[in-house]
Amino acid sequence: MVASAKGSRMGRSRMEVFAEEVSDRVGRDLTDYPDLWEYSTTDLPGFWRAVWDHFGLDAIAESGLRRADPVLADSSMPGAVWFPTVRLNYVDAVLAHADRPGAAIVGLDEDGVRTEITWNDLPRLVGAVARTLSDAGVRQGDVVAAYLPDIPEAVIAFLATASLGAIWSGCGQDYAPEGAAGRLAQLEPKALFTASSYRYNGKDIDKRADSAELARLLDVGTHIVVGDAPDGATVWADATSNGDDLQASVRVPFDHPLWVLFSSGTTGKPKGIVHGHGGVVLEHLKETGLHADLGNDSVFFWQTALSWMMWNFQIAGLLVGARIVCYSGSPLYPDADRLWQIVADEHVTYFGTSPGQLQASRKAGLVPGRDHDLSALTTLGSTGSTLAADLFTWVDDNVRGRAASPGSARPDLPVSSISGGTDIVSAFAGGSVGVPVVAGELSVRHLGVALESWSPQARPLIGEVGEMVITAPMPSMPVAFWNDADGERYRTAYFAHQWDVADAPVVWRHGDWVTLTDRGSLIIHGRSDATLNRNGIRMGSADIYEVVEAVDEIAEAFVLGVDGPDGAYWMPLFVTLVPGAELTDELTARIASDVKTRLSARHVPDEVLAAPGIPHTRTGKKLEVPVTAILAGRSDVNIDPKSVDDYSLVEWFRQQGKAHEW
Repeated sequence: MVASAKGSRMGRSRMEVFAEEVSDRVGRDLTDYPDLWEYSTTDLPGFWRAVWDHFGLDAIAESGLRRADPVLADSSMPGAVWFPTVRLNYVDAVLAHADRPGAAIVGLDEDGVRTEITWNDLPRLVGAVARTLSDAGVRQGDVVAAYLPDIPEAVIAFLATASLGAIWSGCGQDYAPEGAAGRLAQLEPKALFTASSYRYNGKDIDKRADSAELARLLDVGTHIVVGDAPDGATVWADATSNGDDLQASVRVPFDHPLWVLFSSGTTGKPKGIVHGHGGVVLEHLKETGLHADLGNDSVFFWQTALSWMMWNFQIAGLLVGARIVCYSGSPLYPDADRLWQIVADEHVTYFGTSPGQLQASRKAGLVPGRDHDLSALTTLGSTGSTLAADLFTWVDDNVRGRAASPGSARPDLPVSSISGGTDIVSAFAGGSVGVPVVAGELSVRHLGVALESWSPQARPLIGEVGEMVITAPMPSMPVAFWNDADGERYRTAYFAHQWDVADAPVVWRHGDWVTLTDRGSLIIHGRSDATLNRNGIRMGSADIYEVVEAVDEIAEAFVLGVDGPDGAYWMPLFVTLVPGAELTDELTARIASDVKTRLSARHVPDEVLAAPGIPHTRTGKKLEVPVTAILAGRSDVNIDPKSVDDYSLVEWFRQQGKAHEW
């Protein structure tokens, strides 16, 4: 079975065990992380075969992996060919742990209603839903769509879909039917899973009409509903009582599509990003088993939604035998303490959240480590945007679990700030077990990720701001974009950047400004396509956010660099205020002083303006690029209202651009 147990490691981390295995394999000491990383990016076939062997993947692969079988048959980017002789299925790696005792999946809603799905129940539930889909004509290569909250049923539906070799794609129910159809209709799904309702921010949200409308827009033949089902649809209870345990998953080629995730789609049709079974299994085992040190005594909770790749990543806890926690509800209802209560109640060992939730906790004056028993918590993860250094410090001071006995030292709580994305449904860099954490930094480049910071001349930089690039393929890079037969949209998205030299090699350009330190850690300064460029000096918005959002009165900041006529440049800072605060002259002056002191005079904005809110993508990213274009008066900016959390804010910013005098 896929190896997962921590008990056999005698207190050592899985990363330590893996490093010793690789050292023995290559005949040299790779137990220091920098040496192991260097090996992992210079001998890609050797490293990924070592990952395969460490996690025992021969047990789930048809015919296993023979010594002579190639690992990386073609290293081209795009177009890398991994494990061409392998046939496997993601679901088999999960069900390899089905003989374990206890809960595999815990579901919680906003009212605290709790459900459990045990490991022993998984084969039966997955098998029944797979039979329901198969009876409805779903076959290998067909698409199954979901319009669901973050509930255990969504995980079962995904596993059932994947077990057939069918392709999964999910969307959260916060989208209106038209917005969901803008994504899912591209895939022409054969079946749809929905829920009749969910609860959010203290309100019951009836989704029966929206679900029926989406089923109509998608023209699906099979509609399975969690909750009250309309005429012609299948009730979830019936779908889960259709047959016995899953007998066998459909073994598919390594790069056979597992799921389709979508880009934000703020300025165009959302792009369907396709990932393969094998690449996801390998990457997610590496991330959860090695970097996060999850195992069968772990409880993994990342507050997420089906529209965000972290939902897909959270399921990876099952690959290593961990229990995962699904939460359907607002992270801030009835107050900012809600998620900390879940962490305590469920004895969560790895808690994943966002800078926004941590900022809200700090602004609310919470001290979770004092008010809750967080003694089980071993790691706190954060992603979605850059985690400011002051929030590392806040976690260090306020979130560590209570000491086991009075007067004893507080246990360490590493903070893993992660950078990755929908593009690879994994992480490029972040924290890692056993590696020291420095506030404001991502501790390491992750194993197998040949990440560099490049100058415009395609020269690697250390200690200077540059473009983040990946110089070698990763198994979970997209197999393809949906409806992109010639691969042109895929190439354009990541590989078509024009460097200032003619002979630059082809690399993956991710679109972030980063500094790679001489210790191998990263500092992310913001999106390179939203660069602040004042008098020829490039600056990252994340640096300014870190300073401004540390001010007690500021809930969120939004800084933009707008090119105007005749070389004019406008750098406004928009802020939203905490309840009861007011943007006074004194507060404006304090913000400017803090920015000047902690950054430089050139980082000081031209003006500070109070905004009613900041527009984000549905996954929480600030709309810096399109709003900058709007403020510049460009008429060709077409933002899809369905892709933005509050589209009315876009119009407010449009009016600010019209009112600005150059």
